[in-house]
Amino acid sequence: LPVELPARHAALVKSYMHDRSFSVKVGREMVTAKDIGRLSPASWLNDEIINLWGAMIMERAERFKATKTGAASKEKELPDDDDSDPGRFGHPEPLPNVHYFNTFFFPKLENEGYEKARLGKWTKTVDIFSKDVILVPVNLGNAHWTCAAINMKKKRVEYYDSMGSPRPKVYQVLRDYLEKEHKAKKSKPFNFDGWEDYWSEETPQQENGYDCGVFICMFMEGLGRGEEAEDFVFGQSNMPYLRQRMLYEIGRGKLS
Repeated sequence: LPVELPARHAALVKSYMHDRSFSVKVGREMVTAKDIGRLSPASWLNDEIINLWGAMIMERAERFKATKTGAASKEKELPDDDDSDPGRFGHPEPLPNVHYFNTFFFPKLENEGYEKARLGKWTKTVDIFSKDVILVPVNLGNAHWTCAAINMKKKRVEYYDSMGSPRPKVYQVLRDYLEKEHKAKKSKPFNFDGWEDYWSEETPQQENGYDCGVFICMFMEGLGRGEEAEDFVFGQSNMPYLRQRMLYEIGRGKLS
């Protein structure tokens, strides 16, 4: 990965940080000037930054799915100011079909349950069983961001933690969601034959108490391009660059 942004990108990032009227909206998610300060060094990311990032991942998947022409159209999507090293986000392969649940989904599911939280309404216009990957941010005790994913294509409930180990309850909660969502929408039990709970020792690890949000955004971004944990090319030393890169991408309002 690069060590820093190209000069013109860095100048844009600096202008965003000093713009009190800064705001970006993608889908239903929005960040404003007060939120982007969370991308400064040693700051903990909030729901707004993570949810906008997830919305950008989903928007990218939908955008490239709509073109139906693969890598060739993707090259055309790159703006003129991105002709220098795009960093981690350029990718030549077709993208998975991705859905993103925001940061409020998992606590509602875990604390209230599928029926009481009325989570069936969250997917009134979406068939999650037609997706390749469903991304689910998980906040542990309001103190640590982690990332779960339901990988329909690979038949896995996945969990990525930059400071820990697999958590059986996360797998259990998401399996229960699949079962109840399938019964509600398909009127029959979900078939878990061949499914596994996935954890990788290759998951990059943080070395401080505040970069977890950046790590899970990178986990989600990689999963949104079909990567495995062993494909993740970032680590603790890349966090300063990736915070700047995230702000640059958020300012553009879309991912390459």
